[in-house]
Amino acid sequence: MATKGRREFIAAAGSAALVWPLAARAQQRPMPVLGFLASASEAGYARTVEGVRKGLNEAGYFENKNLLIKYKWADYHYERLPALAAELVNSSVDVIFATGSVVSAVAAKAATANIPVVFANGSDPVQYGLVASLNRPGGNVTGISFINSQLGPKRIQLLQLLNPKTAVIAVLVNPKNPNAEEAKTFESAGRSIGIRIITVHASTDTELRAAFRRALDQRADAMLVHVDALFNDSGQAQIVALAAEHRLPTMMANEPFPRRGGLISYGPDTFDLNRQAGVYVARILRGEKPADLPVIQPTTFALAINLKTAKALGLSIPEPFLLLADELIE
Repeated sequence: MATKGRREFIAAAGSAALVWPLAARAQQRPMPVLGFLASASEAGYARTVEGVRKGLNEAGYFENKNLLIKYKWADYHYERLPALAAELVNSSVDVIFATGSVVSAVAAKAATANIPVVFANGSDPVQYGLVASLNRPGGNVTGISFINSQLGPKRIQLLQLLNPKTAVIAVLVNPKNPNAEEAKTFESAGRSIGIRIITVHASTDTELRAAFRRALDQRADAMLVHVDALFNDSGQAQIVALAAEHRLPTMMANEPFPRRGGLISYGPDTFDLNRQAGVYVARILRGEKPADLPVIQPTTFALAINLKTAKALGLSIPEPFLLLADELIE
């Protein structure tokens, strides 16, 4: 009996010896890693980070608890993005989230054909070769399109409705961003309603003042700021100030713009779209493939106008325009 009991103890101990290392390895399994690649600055894109985290949290992922995030910020030096993307690939992240204009997503796609990439930007992802189609992305890339490039003609129409005397609209673009070419498509949209479209460039904060002067030299009645990380971030306060100084009605896609003193914005809820990007990252971490996740596009858009700024510019807002507005800021 004693011998039998000893054999049973040894067998049990042996089984435990097999189980304990397995349990220890399971406990030591490293957390998944998200690579966060942005063409912008950390300070300027805090709200983007917040939106992505919200989506991750809703899906059960919490930074530094069951998910690590490696941040790479290009600080508007777009030429740095390929190297930053390569660093994320070499560190074997599980997913890359690319934001801050289409340049980040292009750099991420060029850096890897294996690591899943989720993008969030305003350009057409098919046009820039990020996906094969919106419904069937194929490959290792999917994400969120704010469709800002397609909204350019609508924004031109709104600027004319705001002030029917508008004859010339300057479009502000960053020539270092590939999406600068999209501004050319606005010319035909302008012609169809009798508006002449001119293009002015700025790729740094210091070039913004010169861009406004060029717009005024060409007799611009209003300005449309095309989508770029610089204009949405550090340049936005300067754009608000320059528009006020030169009394030039100015529109952005970025919804916080009129709340910060700008005149008007028209576009989707980017915070919620970034939240959906976070959900996509979580789904991929759980095993879904980017090729099977359709590119998400916004279905609702908001028009906001700052009435105090309009009064300072001497604009009398037409009643039809006020009825269209989703938000009137006093």
